[in-house]
Amino acid sequence: MSSLDVSRGVCALVPGLQHWLENAFYTVRIVDAQSPREKDSRRVLLATEIGHATHRDILISLIDGAPSLVAAANGLPARVAFGLEDMGFAFALISELARPVSVPAVGDTASAHLMSLAARVARSDATVLIQGDTGTGKEGMARFLHAQSGRTAHDFIAVNCAALPETMMEAMLFGHKKGSFTGAAQSSDGLFLAADGGTLFLDEIAELPLALQAKLLRALQEGEVLPVGATHPVPVNVRIIAACNRNLAAEVAAGRFREDLYWRLNVMALELRPLADRRGDIAAIAAAMLLRQQDGAKAGFVWPTAAALDKLAAHGWPGNARELGNVLQRALVLREGDRIDAGDLHMAGAPQPLRVVAGTAAPAAAAEPILLRDLTRHSKLEAVRLALRETDGHRAEAARKLGISERTLRYRLAEMRDLAAA
Repeated sequence: MSSLDVSRGVCALVPGLQHWLENAFYTVRIVDAQSPREKDSRRVLLATEIGHATHRDILISLIDGAPSLVAAANGLPARVAFGLEDMGFAFALISELARPVSVPAVGDTASAHLMSLAARVARSDATVLIQGDTGTGKEGMARFLHAQSGRTAHDFIAVNCAALPETMMEAMLFGHKKGSFTGAAQSSDGLFLAADGGTLFLDEIAELPLALQAKLLRALQEGEVLPVGATHPVPVNVRIIAACNRNLAAEVAAGRFREDLYWRLNVMALELRPLADRRGDIAAIAAAMLLRQQDGAKAGFVWPTAAALDKLAAHGWPGNARELGNVLQRALVLREGDRIDAGDLHMAGAPQPLRVVAGTAAPAAAAEPILLRDLTRHSKLEAVRLALRETDGHRAEAARKLGISERTLRYRLAEMRDLAAA
């Protein structure tokens, strides 16, 4: 857990902050503002306690009126001012200002428990299998595992197996010798040797062909790789973290993934739940994303309203954190006022407000009645758009997610092109 000192004055002013920070994977220590401090410690203090602050600290004040954030600069600490209505997001913002880069943003009790488990797993050298839907933060968890391990002096190498050209997968993973195939003008170590001593994160592991899965299994079992064109294996010391957005046990049952490799990878299993199942994380992730998206903004930090946060909390988030990031980025660009309000948040598939017209309910934006067949067709095409966005344009994966064939997916894409051209 990350450690954070909170002054007694802060706890008296906003007693709920300590509980929020504990849910956000912090060990909170209540201190006197003037008490001696450990080197590199970070404190949350009242604005009136600035005389005891360093540039690493966060000063807060409770005010009437619009909230504000002044980033740390010129040796001065960050300052957060907010009223009662904005207290929920302010707590998330304070948490994210203090959070180390290597620790994922969380604010849900269950997520904090998962992080505690992951921290214990990280201290071992065991292979880890992370499963969860696209956009649930699998790479962020992998980076956390590396940062908490004893391998931080060496590299963390992340590779998306779905993005590797199939003809080059073996050479890219295990390396190759000069002249071993057409175009191999120079020898290459490959990703396993690049991560020697560190961590290799194999995302979308289910996309590896069966033949290459056998070679990966041998590399894991023997601790050595055989570069393409080589006659002698090369020893390698790598901690493997694999990830998959499909149920890997089901892939084994379907014959698409080797059972022996599955058991070799599934030493320590971590399951990341969909964002809709961890509502406490939404404000934390939103704060982290808004800080990142507005880094260096000269006009000042744009806060969401309480109504906007309520709308975010109520959404189903089929695209998980990736969808949340898109929604917030659009809102920053298209917002009507100085803050992000509920009306500035446009979610794919969100129900439209209804109005009563001649005794019947119709979408407010519709000037003419919508036929059921048109609504059904629109929903199907919207589902295709969402599936492609969630899978980064990977058509085979999108078709599997939709439960249709790739041929049917091509028909749907042709419909979308025809609508765009109309």
